Amino acid sequence: MVLKCERKQYIKGVFKKNIRMKYYMKINLIVLLLIATSCMAQKTTIYTIGDSTMANKKNPETNPEYGWAQVLPQFFNEKTIIDNRAVNGRSSRSFIGEGRWDSIIKTLKKGDFVFIQFGHNDQKFKAPSRYTNPHTGYRHNLIKFVEETREKGAIPILISSIVRRNFNEHGTLIDTHNEYPLETRLVALEYKVPFVDLQYLTEVLEMSYGVEGSKKLHLHFEAGENPYYENGKHDNTHLSKLGATEIAKLAVSELKKKVPGLSEFIK
Repeated sequence: MVLKCERKQYIKGVFKKNIRMKYYMKINLIVLLLIATSCMAQKTTIYTIGDSTMANKKNPETNPEYGWAQVLPQFFNEKTIIDNRAVNGRSSRSFIGEGRWDSIIKTLKKGDFVFIQFGHNDQKFKAPSRYTNPHTGYRHNLIKFVEETREKGAIPILISSIVRRNFNEHGTLIDTHNEYPLETRLVALEYKVPFVDLQYLTEVLEMSYGVEGSKKLHLHFEAGENPYYENGKHDNTHLSKLGATEIAKLAVSELKKKVPGLSEFIK
């Protein structure tokens, strides 16, 4: 009889101990979740908006093409989230028209950054949904990005388009963007926005590699040379991983100098 009572007491004790352990485990889990949520809330988001020269590419394990914003995360520390919203083929007009800018405004918060680079596809005069006059539509779209970013307490950064690899028969690199980079500079100046002149920096980069060497910055493959492009590829606009990484380095170096508040997030 005594043994039965002792056994019952032992079982009750174990049962109560298990309940207490489960209770404390739940409390610890809740605390951990609160800490994780707090850490996430404290992170600064860097949104990148633009075209295919910035955009993430599908199948990065096999695809030789990269956007320069696609490789940005390696240059920033754990205090930031790089949210690359750049999309192939988009102009400032179509980016707004498709609701992509509105989707960013919904989540944009104080202290975030927005890197803005358009121009390549704003030139497409045969595509009414994308074309913008550089001095009217394009200019006002840039102003919209700037003003609405600031209204949310975030920081806009204007970036001129990267150059195309467009050497003439004399080995001179010829510009293809006309008035769009100029208008970006003017908006940055008028609205006192940090400005990264990737047009100039990539011009210097292309020339430093030379007429032939600069092919490595882009997508140049003969038929059968790369399985992703079985029939070959000769593209002087879009970037290889090398080209994307070189341009990201240039951008980050300028951002360090032009945007003091960003320095704490750069490795």
